Order: sequence, then structure tokens, then C-alpha cells
Amino acid sequence: MAIRYIEQDRTFWLDTEHTSYIMAVVDEENFVGHVYYGQKLQYTEGTPAPVYLMRTGEAPFVPSKNNRERVSFLDSFPMEYPGNGLGDYRESAVSIRTVGGHVGVQLNYVSHEIVKGKPALPGLPSTFPGEEDCDTLILHLEDQTTGLTAELIYTTFEKVDVITRSVILKNTTEQPIYLTKVMSACLDLDCTDEKYDILTLHGSWGRERQMERRSLMHGKQSVGSVRGESSHQEHPFIALLSENATQDTGEVYGMHFVYSGNFLAQAELSQFDSVRMTMGIHPENFVWKLEQGESFAAPEVVMTYSSEGLSGMTHHYHDMYREHLIRGEYRDKKRPILINNWEATYFNFDTQKLLAIAKEAKACGIEMLVMDDGWFGHRNNDDSSLGDWKVNTDKIKGGLKYLVDEVNNIGLEFGIWFEPEMISPDSDLYRAHPDWAIHIDGRAATQSRCQYVLDLSRKEVRDYVYDQVSAILHSANIRYVKWDMNRQLSDLGSSYLSADHKEELFHRYVLGVYELQERLVTEFPNMLLENCSGGGARFDPGMLYYSPQIWCSDDTDAIERLLIQEGTSLIYPLCSMGAHVSDCPNHTVGRVTPFETRGHVALAGTFGYELDVTKIPKEDREQIPQQIAMYHKYHELVREGDYYRIASYSENHLYDCWAVSAKDKSEVLVTYVQVLSTPNVHSRKLYLKGFEPQAVYRLEETGETFTGEILEKYGFAVTNYDNYAIAADFNQEEKGLDILAHLDVVPAGEGW
Repeated sequence: MAIRYIEQDRTFWLDTEHTSYIMAVVDEENFVGHVYYGQKLQYTEGTPAPVYLMRTGEAPFVPSKNNRERVSFLDSFPMEYPGNGLGDYRESAVSIRTVGGHVGVQLNYVSHEIVKGKPALPGLPSTFPGEEDCDTLILHLEDQTTGLTAELIYTTFEKVDVITRSVILKNTTEQPIYLTKVMSACLDLDCTDEKYDILTLHGSWGRERQMERRSLMHGKQSVGSVRGESSHQEHPFIALLSENATQDTGEVYGMHFVYSGNFLAQAELSQFDSVRMTMGIHPENFVWKLEQGESFAAPEVVMTYSSEGLSGMTHHYHDMYREHLIRGEYRDKKRPILINNWEATYFNFDTQKLLAIAKEAKACGIEMLVMDDGWFGHRNNDDSSLGDWKVNTDKIKGGLKYLVDEVNNIGLEFGIWFEPEMISPDSDLYRAHPDWAIHIDGRAATQSRCQYVLDLSRKEVRDYVYDQVSAILHSANIRYVKWDMNRQLSDLGSSYLSADHKEELFHRYVLGVYELQERLVTEFPNMLLENCSGGGARFDPGMLYYSPQIWCSDDTDAIERLLIQEGTSLIYPLCSMGAHVSDCPNHTVGRVTPFETRGHVALAGTFGYELDVTKIPKEDREQIPQQIAMYHKYHELVREGDYYRIASYSENHLYDCWAVSAKDKSEVLVTYVQVLSTPNVHSRKLYLKGFEPQAVYRLEETGETFTGEILEKYGFAVTNYDNYAIAADFNQEEKGLDILAHLDVVPAGEGW
């Protein structure tokens, strides 16, 4: 059993293969405190647990011994799930308001249960056991004064060194309780005499998930979103790193939120140099009314500890999400190589144009055509028709089924784009149901991208949206859906929700999205769903539960993607990152990058194309079959292998390098991209990663052999002149080279 309760000192031990997480119940009032999270500790029966750093035996002591200093106790004790308004002035995990207007709450231990498996969270995406035998601890807590109860839920995933956290709050009184803050997890760490950094991911449209590391200072440092989505700007992730942590060494504590709406992730360094990390739904514009007997389930936090630097954390998250979050037919299956017509044609296409692209794509070995925005209503630009999911037969002559059948006859599968959550002011739907848009009565509605957001808190709206999408999917042989969302929420008003429920709109909206996508993947289990939100604004674990891949960013420039994909791959497996080869000059930044380089960068993702294959240069088009062969050769390794960061373009501003190693280290794929060259220099030495030290590897391109130890400790030389290098010309100020090196273990008796 990975979870134990030690009655003699009232401690809970949660173990994974390499980590331990310990809590304790203290004092007569049954406060639940955090004891330890870190490298695995061996429990010896009969010996006391290491609870001394909770400091309950020193001033200010526990309240039963020194009640006159209760505030000092509450403001320093390492709370497992801290309350609000009663003396703990650090960030709270929960806050409420009673009918009488009071705000104090303190949840203390009542009982617990340890169960096999993992309970699902109602209406929410969450991780699942899969083939692993998980254990779950449920701590039952209560505030006797208010009647609020809580179930703190901890599940251990032993093999991947992950512990998940969530909480379910319930009102047991006759009067309503208003939840004004619900964090899903809190982690109080004693960091006395140690210094830590925090690592977050920030960005904007076209430059999502850029890594930012900074020293943890006293006070609160946070990232969050109040945009109704996890957002381009911030990401529902935070990590605490020992000051000396690197890719391969040092301590890392990670928290990641399985949620697609507003969030708050925060680290607070207290006056006593303890650190409190919290994560949950952002409390701004959030109030949830609980009537008697009603419960509120908070989304899940995926928490991990690594003593092997960022690479250890990355491997934990990658394995966790591949095995315990991504679902469906395509979880362990090769994804079709698609070509999307968006950057090829934008809105200017018809049946014949799409068929011309399909014919040329088929000749190159591409497997699917995806028809993007512009096929419905009278949508010839982005200012109309969202909500009117009827085929524009002036553009799609012969109708959708005719087009799909013709594409299938060519030998390609067919996919389609939707933006189901949105409504255009110029649409039949808006003219019939203006109240279905999120808006504030009496205030001019705020447009973004010339569109409003549908009020998915309303069942009739969700049913309408689903029926429209489902009807299209049933009308033809459609095997892929790109589900887009191109604006954030504002004007938080609903003609459906009553006054004391209006601040539930943000969360109810997200629940509505989850309900729609769950219905979709249930009715169409063999269809590949790819989520998108103006690029990567809703690239989060919540969406990954419904779609095995998410469009990484609308910026498809290969060099920009080095930064975006590095930040994304810090916590997400490569198989989840939507990545395409696009045209040059790039439509976003105007850069000209070799076609070969674009292919290598896209290989570190789902791999596809975003261009007009009928118009690109002949020499580029002739490379597509080679790139497709490369994808087929390496897709399984990229999908399932361990990812290693070797060098970072974000740090050196010259080159980028990463590796993917098979789980048994029998083969390693190393990708090196030189962005800028430097005159009059020697070859560059790279210390590769992912190798078995004593194994002998053959470089596929040349037949040369190396031991893994040599490659990792002595290094691998990269120059412009090696015969295995794939030379490429950038523009004048960006002349460099690109290497895709594949190494296999040499059978025993060969090589060295």
C-alpha cells in the first residue's frame, strides 16, 4: 500500500517510487499540518515520524498549551489546507461568506479513509489510474462553526512519482454558504537557510509558454488568468527550484492545474522563511453558492517532486499525461499527417481549390486534408456567421458530403474546423437569440475579433451547439475536428443565472465546455479531436483530457517555435504539441527558414503541414516525402520516449538542441538547430543526454560508433563540415546548420 496511517503519531505517509509526502494531525483541535515532501524516506515501524520541524513543541506552541498566542500559531503552522480570517495571514486555501456576512473558516480533521483506485471528479477532467494500481487518501475535515466540510483527496501514482490533489467542499447546514475562494492544493515547505527560485511560463499570442525563472523573494509572487481561459499570457503551472537546480541536478517542486479557465498559482515566502505554494481557481469574480447538502468539486492539481532537476520533473509529467490523462483511440496510435488550408488560402477557397491541394498532398504522402475557417454561413472574413453551422454551398459547391467523398476518393481522410463557443453579431443565431451571448444588460457588449461568447452555462445553448456540430459530423466521413476559441470572456453577465449565482459564470462556462467535449468524444470515439484557442491560449491539462493534441501556437515560424516548444515540452509530452511545417516567408514574422529546418522542428510535435502545397517551390515540395518518411520512422520514439534538453536557444541565442531517448535507451534521436553562426570558431561541443553509459551507439548517418559515456561526458562535436551534417542556408545574418542525428545501440560483439 502506497499510503499508510501511523496511529501512534497520527501521521499519513504517501509514497511513490522515489518520493515521500507526510502529513500529521496535531493538538486537541486536530489541525492537519504538512511534515515533509521530498526524496523517499524509509518508514521504520515503532520509530517516531520526523514531525519536529512542524515546531509544535516550541513557542508559540499549540493552542491547547498556549491559547493566548493562537494567532501566532495559526500564522506559522504548516497548514495542509489553510482557512481564512482567523489568524493565518498567509495565502488561504479556502474562504467563505455566510448569510450573516461572516468570513472566518478553519477546517480540521475528523476522519479519513484509504481506498484503492482513484475516484473521478464530477463534471471535471482528471487523471485516471490506467494500468497502474493507485491508492487514494481522503481526509474528512470540518468547520464546526459554519458547517462547511471538506474532503481532501490525495492519489499516489507510484511509478511516475506524482501525487494528485483535489478537494470537495460541502454545506451541511440549513443556510447557504458562499464560497469566495477554493484552492485545490496548498504546500507549506520549511525552507529555512535555503534559497529557492520560482519558474513560470508566460507569453502572449504567438509567443506562448516562455520560461521565466526568478529568485523567490519575501511576499507573494503569482501568475494567473482572469480571462475565462488558461490564456496565452500565463500558464497554470508553477515550480519551486533550489537555487542551484539545473536541467539534471537540484530539487524541483512542480504544480500543474488540470483546468481550462481562470487560475491562480502562487508562491509566498513568509517572515519565517517558509514557502507556501497554492494553486486553484482564481478568486477574482468567483463566488459559488452552496445550498444545504450541495457540494463543490475543485479541479485537480498534479504535483511532483524531483531531486534530479528539471529533467526529472519533465519525465514525471510526460509519463503521467501519456499514461494517465490522454484518452481515446489516438493516445498510443500514430496520428495522421494532415495538411491544413488556413495559411494556404485563409478564407479564399472553394471545392476545386481544396481538391487541388488534396491531389498534390496525396502525391507527397500526406494523409489528411483539414478544411479550416470559412466554410459555413456567408463567412468570407472573420466578421460574420459564427453560430450558423450550415455549409456555404456557394463556396463548397456540391455540398460537404460531395467534397469529403472526393477527398476520400483521392486517398485522404478529411477534417474540419469549428468555433462552437462563439457567436457573431452578424449571424442568424444572434438575430434570433441575442440573449444567448454573454453580456451585461444595459451595457454595450464588448466585441473581440468581431464576436461574442455564447453563454454555455445555459443547457439550451449547450444543446444547440452540440446538435449543430454533431449534425455536420454525421453528414459526411469526417475523421478530425479542430475545436477553436478565438477570444477571451468579458462582460460577465448572464440572462440565465440569478443574481446570487452570476459570479459562478466563469466556472459554469468551463464546465459547459467540458460537457460538450465529453459528449463529442463519446459519440465519435474514433475521431481525432485537436483543441485550439487562437493558437495556444487553452493549452492545458484540462483540454488534454479530451484531445490528445492541442495546437501549440498560431506562430508557425520554426525559430520562434524553438522557444514556444521548449517551454511547452517542459511539462507536456511532445505527442501533445500541434506542430506544422508552414510556408516562407513566415506569415507571422516574415523569416525565411530552410524547409528542412521547418521539418525537424515540427517533428518535435504532432507533425503536419500548413501551406499551399500547389504553390511552394519545387525543391521544397520534393522534400515532403522525405520528411514524411522521417516522421513514420521516428513517430513512436518521439511519442513515447524520454525528452532531454541539451541546449536552449532562449539562453544562448545561437542554437538549440534536444534529444528523445527510447525508454530502454536502445535508440536516441538528437536534434540540433543552429540559428546564428559565428565566424572563426572551432566546432561546438555538445554533451548529449539519454544514453546508456556502457552501451555502444552507431550514428546512423555515418556508421561511426560511440559509447554512451563518451557522448555524455566527453561530448559530441558539431561543425559545418561534418559529413553527417545537413547544411542549410538561412538569410545572411542567420546562416547556420541543422542536424538530425539518430543513434542506435550496436549489437553485442560489434563496434568497440
